Amino acid sequence: MTRTKWKAAGAVFGIIVVFGGGFLLGASRSLQSAANAQTTSIIGSSTQPTDVDMGQFWTAYHLLNDNFVVTHASSTFPTTQKQVYGAIAGLTASFGDPYTTFFPPADAKVFQEDIAGSFGGVGMQIDNDSQGNVVVVAPLKDSPAQKAGVLAGDIVIAIGATSTLGMTVEEAVQLIRGPIGSTVTIQVVRKDTPKPIDISIVRDTINIPIIKTTKLDNGVFDIELYSFSENSADLFRNALREFIQSGDHKLLLDLRGNPGGYLDAAVNMASYFLPPGTTIVTEDFKGKQENITHRSLGYNVFASDPNFKMAILIDQGSASASEILSGALQQNNVAKLVGTRSFGKGSVQQLMDLGGGAELKVTIARWLTPNGSSISDGGLHPNIEATTSIELIKQKLDPQKDAAVKYLLGN
Repeated sequence: MTRTKWKAAGAVFGIIVVFGGGFLLGASRSLQSAANAQTTSIIGSSTQPTDVDMGQFWTAYHLLNDNFVVTHASSTFPTTQKQVYGAIAGLTASFGDPYTTFFPPADAKVFQEDIAGSFGGVGMQIDNDSQGNVVVVAPLKDSPAQKAGVLAGDIVIAIGATSTLGMTVEEAVQLIRGPIGSTVTIQVVRKDTPKPIDISIVRDTINIPIIKTTKLDNGVFDIELYSFSENSADLFRNALREFIQSGDHKLLLDLRGNPGGYLDAAVNMASYFLPPGTTIVTEDFKGKQENITHRSLGYNVFASDPNFKMAILIDQGSASASEILSGALQQNNVAKLVGTRSFGKGSVQQLMDLGGGAELKVTIARWLTPNGSSISDGGLHPNIEATTSIELIKQKLDPQKDAAVKYLLGN
């Protein structure tokens, strides 16, 4: 059996390696913890527990196989393999963690395809919240989902004619995905909206965007980072070079709707603003193994600039690696956070090979910010609260960015 650690910062991008934790519709399961995923061989214990009567399980197995009768024409008697997968899925679900998931071969294949980064779908990251709802972590920038009006925080209550009640993220992904050019309709419940909203989305090829830079007229340099991909650290370095060459001293980093990605990328980016050895994030294994603290590589390129000032935009779509970077810079007094509370994806998963194409994704640690707070406990809270609405977005107004610029200019 092998184990792959997707380090951080992971959901549909969701895992994109550190993406939020859910699936990127038509997309990746949070690259939740993917930091140049390392794979090591491990051997799982085959010792049977002594504090439980496993005879109950085998009694149930034989009772079902000896007595069950198929009564519906559309039903079939499950194969032994399907029964085994069902037992593993039930065991996994008993831990009550939405990020600890069993992937039978077909789902495991989808998960691996998600990680590739280009796929057919609608371009949104979904996850299960603490109540088990299927919730939108974030639509991708310029994706079919965003263009159709999907917003971070939308709760998906139906996909087509199928209710999502009790549905896992993996099951939801299977329904939302489909041939490019076809249409899927989702019904969502949105905060402060009295009635459910039906949204029709035309599936398309999804290519994950990474970064965009803009020199604003007011002396503020704007970097929009859409994901923490494998090459995003290099692209971010180039963006910072543009910022320095621009002559500006006010930096705005927009992480709204960024579901995460590679942990290494987040650590590398934070290192441009922090002295050597400064704590960025800690993996807390709660005593099952020694904690791992990820520290700044010490680039700290703005230390000698007395006029440097930074703000980071976050919202409920900012997850995992976005929260790691934001928390590190906020709590080390480098940047102020502006916007709304972040998603709160603060756990670490490892992907384990069960053989036969099946995989198990297990939560093995939680992320702690430099001050020791768990990201999973409500996410990060902005220093400056600023909200927006679909109406303002349609009018191309951005009160959150306006609030960040106001802070940077000292107004």
